[in-house]
Amino acid sequence: MKSHGIPEDQIIHLSYDDVANSPENIFPGKLFNKPTAAGTPGVDVYEGCKIDYRGNNVTAANVINVLKGDAAAAKGPVLKSNENSKVFFYFADHGAPGLIAMPVGDYLYADQFHSTLKFMNANKMYKEMVVYIEACESGSMFENILEDNINIYALSAANSSESSWGTYCSPDDKVNGKSIGSCLGDLFSVNWMEDADKAKMNVETLQDQFVTVAKETDKSSVLQWGQKTWTTEPIANFESGNDSTFESIGFWNQLKHIGKNALKDATKWDEAVS
Repeated sequence: MKSHGIPEDQIIHLSYDDVANSPENIFPGKLFNKPTAAGTPGVDVYEGCKIDYRGNNVTAANVINVLKGDAAAAKGPVLKSNENSKVFFYFADHGAPGLIAMPVGDYLYADQFHSTLKFMNANKMYKEMVVYIEACESGSMFENILEDNINIYALSAANSSESSWGTYCSPDDKVNGKSIGSCLGDLFSVNWMEDADKAKMNVETLQDQFVTVAKETDKSSVLQWGQKTWTTEPIANFESGNDSTFESIGFWNQLKHIGKNALKDATKWDEAVS
């Protein structure tokens, strides 16, 4: 997010933060989410990472406090968004039907999450909101929930009865040729982040990202939920600091992009050459 221009004061980061400095980490103080060959240093994604809530402060209550903008309860940074804001929320941890797990304390249940989102909508805390959840059975966090029109679009890494899976696991867990001894990421998360890293963010749309990630995440069913009428918006609107518009993309570039996708849909050209 920082590399795509989102100011640090507009990013709120909750992390248990028990890996970078673990005695089991063969690269002390560093984290990697992609393997590299011997002689090629990995990209340390921990460097320059500002964590707002760590350890025992990473609780379901604080996730809710942050989203509701309740600074007094959270005792840290919270959303200060308004009716013109576009909010992006990403979560990764374990899950089970109807809940996502937290490293400390109680689970975050689907009905609690839904109530929080409805509160945000009622209090005009966003114009549009995108939610990506990486967890087993993560579809259960949205099933029969985002059917009300609160202008939120969501992706789940799996349906309500599937596991979500790790990736870059042994023997593909090597950074600079050295085995980490653990999976470096989760398949859904690695796929959307690597897609964002290489994307033309002012051109690639939320729908494009879904199609790519759903195709590459071949061990679980990536699903869309909620409001899908504006998935033609560029991912730049949510995953970078540069809000994109039809004008900034350029009429002809956008028209070509729409035409190419229409051709793929009509002829299954993408499936034929893949």
